[in-house]
Amino acid sequence: MTDQHNLEVLIESHFPIVVLETHEEQRVVNLIKDIYTKKKKGLQVWTASEGLKSLLLTGQSRLSLQGSDPYGYNAAQPEPTIDPIDPDAMLDKIKKSIDNNIILLLDFHPYIDDPKTLRLIKEIAQQYYVNGNTLVFISHQIEIPEEIKRLCVSYQLSIPSQEEIHSIVVDEAKAWNAKNGNQTLKADKKAVKLLSQNLLGLTTSDAKRFIRNAIYNDGAITHSDVTEVMEAKYKLVAKDSILTFDYDTVDFSDVGGFHTLKSWLQKRKNFFLNPRNESQVDIPKGIMLLGVQGCGKSLAAKAVAGVWGIPLIRLDFGAIYDKYIGNTEKNIREALRSAESLSPCVLWIDEIEKGINSEGTDSGTSGRVLGTLLTWMSENESRVFVVATANDIQSLPPELVRKGRMDEIFFIDLPSKDSRKEILSLHVEKRDMNTNDLDLNTIAVESEGFSGAELEQAIVSARYTSYANSGQVSTEQILEEIMQTKPLSIVMAEHITQLREWARDRTVSAD
Repeated sequence: MTDQHNLEVLIESHFPIVVLETHEEQRVVNLIKDIYTKKKKGLQVWTASEGLKSLLLTGQSRLSLQGSDPYGYNAAQPEPTIDPIDPDAMLDKIKKSIDNNIILLLDFHPYIDDPKTLRLIKEIAQQYYVNGNTLVFISHQIEIPEEIKRLCVSYQLSIPSQEEIHSIVVDEAKAWNAKNGNQTLKADKKAVKLLSQNLLGLTTSDAKRFIRNAIYNDGAITHSDVTEVMEAKYKLVAKDSILTFDYDTVDFSDVGGFHTLKSWLQKRKNFFLNPRNESQVDIPKGIMLLGVQGCGKSLAAKAVAGVWGIPLIRLDFGAIYDKYIGNTEKNIREALRSAESLSPCVLWIDEIEKGINSEGTDSGTSGRVLGTLLTWMSENESRVFVVATANDIQSLPPELVRKGRMDEIFFIDLPSKDSRKEILSLHVEKRDMNTNDLDLNTIAVESEGFSGAELEQAIVSARYTSYANSGQVSTEQILEEIMQTKPLSIVMAEHITQLREWARDRTVSAD
């Protein structure tokens, strides 16, 4: 079912007010105009700059476009003059002298809260079965007052599929060819496929704009265009600062340990990146990472995106919460929609327990945020893989971590001897140190109870010492740093022991 068909059904469903929140104003107006070209119903549009004007005359097919007017106003038979910035005068005219019309109200949101304006809207809506008028509000954002909510129905334009985006690429390429003397646009087939895939989630207008930029930049579609388009797409979606993007995602080759987690992810990689058509194959939804602080939960979250080769998006709960009632819930919905528009991607929710207060001490806001998140996690069919990290899973509500919302809960424990040796080797190589000069096996044995972060810091401290003495880092220097350090497993022994005991039979070991 197309947007045109859905809009027609909606407008004809006897709701006197239709609300469309969209940035594609011109597309909506043209869709509705196409619907009512052959219908015996008037179509008018109001803007604060032009006032009320006819788009179509009742009973006629289509009025010719005039000049550069994108909506095709009927300038040949203008409406009686009305103060264009006076919405009350316009609504009063509709109420008293216009029947059987669709009235498109563009960017009407600044006026709707005025008591007189709201009353006129309500009276027009209540007279629907007498005058047959339908008001259609079209704005990028509009809050409908409670007084008229029951008289309204809302609609959201669909986003184009990958096949539709590919068709847009083909159409824009043909247009470029015709404009340039029937030259043939140079296009890499793989780049075109990637471009179509990576533009998923954008509106038709935004997708066209990005495709035109890619084509007209150099008369070709290459892999460099894909990278530039993706960066532009991230900036477009990230403008509200609720979501942030991490380009520095590491590959799992740069992460020591986590062998079970790595294997788990590798088995699901192809199903997530290239979902099959068989209905019995489900797209992976996400994982919870629980563990001892400093053992690599955040690094593992970044590595998921790195090994799968997809963007990492971080959801900042601190930016979501707002002092105004209702804004917090709206922010989480917008953030999740933005994540969907960037699929395939990894959505990283760091320290999720700090963003969800299950005790209900904030007038129910956290509960509503949790409810929105839970519903989305259950119903989400887009390729957004959630990686939630937590230090205290016992503070989380059970409905968040149950199977069906999270595929698995992994516990990141203190690294074993072999994992410690692997972590040490990675940090030594990262700093261009020669592993043959160090006895990593002995260091791994002597560093029992150390986290990955503490092992890294021991190497960093040993380097400072060696530079001060104008020498190379030695095994003895690293061992000395280890002996002088009290790891978290000792400083907070009771807490960590309790956490490890709790996780023993309730989670899957990541190592």
